[in-house]
Amino acid sequence: MRARIRVPIPTVLYRPQMRIFSSSQPLSAPNQVFSPVRRPEDFHTYQLLSSSSRTPLLTLWTTSWCSTCHVVAPLIKSVIESGVGEAEGGVGYCEVQYDAPDVMSSSLGMDFMVTSIPTLLSFDAGEAQIRTKVADGRKLTDRSFLEEWIRNEARRHGGRGGGSGGPGILGGLFGPWK
Repeated sequence: MRARIRVPIPTVLYRPQMRIFSSSQPLSAPNQVFSPVRRPEDFHTYQLLSSSSRTPLLTLWTTSWCSTCHVVAPLIKSVIESGVGEAEGGVGYCEVQYDAPDVMSSSLGMDFMVTSIPTLLSFDAGEAQIRTKVADGRKLTDRSFLEEWIRNEARRHGGRGGGSGGPGILGGLFGPWK
């Protein structure tokens, strides 16, 4: 014969408080500046970190021999470090050294259609935003252009908007889903 064990049932259940955030009010987040990428593994790690924090990853593709890159890289880094884009949700940033031996021997640049140096390319939820890619050296040296571009990219919040045609089913290819 089995013994019966009585287990008391709690009369008050724990209910955690939930905060609901409006999608129209972006959460501010600090920008992250990562070390320069010299290996494809580092690039993929930064993509994962950016995706998990729901912030776009801004990448500047440079080479050691590019004189324009030596002007553009410190400018973009200083704009991001000054907090541009934080009010819109924040961004991650890294410089991809395209002529590093490990990067050159991989297909990293070809995978994302980097055809000129310097190139500023954003990744949202791990996907390259080809439509908003900037490869014009004159635009990359214009601080006001960079500030607005960074703010626009930061507004995505990992929602795959903007460069892929906007939110919606299949990136907005067939219009809004209703």
